Amino acid sequence: MDPSSGSANEETSSPTANGSCKNLECYMVLLEPEKRAIGSICFLAGPITLMENVLILGVIASSISLRQRPSYLFIASIALADVFASCFFTISFLDFHLFRRSDGPTAYLFKLGGVTVAFTASVGSLLLTALDRYICIHQASSYKVVLTRRRALLSLLILWSTTIFISFLPLMGWRCPTGLTPPCSRLFPYINRAYLACWTSFILMLLAIILGAYTLILWKAHRHESSMASLQGVAGKGQARMRMDIRLARTFGLILLILVVCWLPALSFMLVDVSRELTHSGQRAFAFCSTFCLLNSTVNPLLYGLRCKELRLALLRSLQRLCEIGRCRKSQRTGVTAAGDNCSEFSENKMTNAEATELDSISKIVESQQDGKN
Repeated sequence: MDPSSGSANEETSSPTANGSCKNLECYMVLLEPEKRAIGSICFLAGPITLMENVLILGVIASSISLRQRPSYLFIASIALADVFASCFFTISFLDFHLFRRSDGPTAYLFKLGGVTVAFTASVGSLLLTALDRYICIHQASSYKVVLTRRRALLSLLILWSTTIFISFLPLMGWRCPTGLTPPCSRLFPYINRAYLACWTSFILMLLAIILGAYTLILWKAHRHESSMASLQGVAGKGQARMRMDIRLARTFGLILLILVVCWLPALSFMLVDVSRELTHSGQRAFAFCSTFCLLNSTVNPLLYGLRCKELRLALLRSLQRLCEIGRCRKSQRTGVTAAGDNCSEFSENKMTNAEATELDSISKIVESQQDGKN
C-alpha cells in the first residue's frame, strides 16, 4: 500500500484485510505534503523545546535558593518531562511517519512507552504545580508547613514512578491480543483499545483537576481582594489591589486555554479510536493534532518558568557571572586588567536587592496582604 497515493480504495478498504499491517504500513498514512508540514513542525519545535527546558533546568540546578523551594521543584519536573518529550516524541514520530521505519512489537512499545512517560509526567507535573498554587492561596499562612521540600520530592517520586509503570504496561503485556487487527488501536500499533481508553481517561481526569484547582484559586483570590478592598475603604488603593485577581485570571486563563487547545484534539481522536475504527483521514488528522502536544511542551517554559521573576533574576545572574568569567579570562590571557574588574568576587548587590523586593509567588502576595489586614 502506498500512503502517498491518496486513492479512494485506501480510505474505504480495511487495511487489515490485505495483510498490509504486517509491516505497519497501514499506520504510515501521511501524504507527502503532510510529511513536509508536520516534519517542519517537529524539526523546529523539537530543538527549541529542548533548549528552553534545558535552560530552565540549568538555572534551577545552579541556584541553591530555587532548589530548596517546592514550587521550583515542580517547575523543574515539568522541564525534565518536556526535555524527554522533545527527544522521544520528535525522534520516534519522525522515524515512524517520515522515515517509515517498521520496528517489532518490543522495540515499538519501548519507544511509545518513552513518549507516554514524557507526556504523562508533563501533565502530572502541571497538576502538582496547580495544586501547589492552590495550597499557596488557600492555606497561605501554613503553606511552608503543609508543603515542605521533603513532601514535594515525595510527590514527584510517586508521580514519576506511577507514570513509568502506567506507560510501560503495554510492554509488560497489556497489548492487543489479536496482533494488529481489531480490537487493536488504529492510532498506535499493538495497543489495546482498553489500555488506550484508560490512559486517555486518566489524562482527562488530570486536566479536569487542573481546571478545578485554577477555578478555586481565582474564586479565592477574588473573594480575598474584595474583602480587602471593603475593609480598607480606600477607593483608589482598593482599585489598585483589585488588579491582582484580574492578573491571575488572565494568566490562568491563558494556561488553561493552551492546555485545552494542545491536548483536547488529540485526546478526542483517541476516544473516537476506542469506540470505532478510524479511517486514514482520521489517522492523518490525529498525526497533525499530536504535534500540538509537543507545542505544549514548547510553551511550558514560557508559562511556568520564565514568567517567575526569581527565576528570571537567577538567569540574569548566571549570564552576568558568565560574562564576568569571560572578561576575567580574557584579561588574564592579555595580561591587562581593567579598572574595577575583580575576578575573585562578582558584584551582585544590585541583583540581590532587586530579588529581595520581589513578591513573585502567590503565597507571598497573600501573606503580605494578610499582614496589612492585621
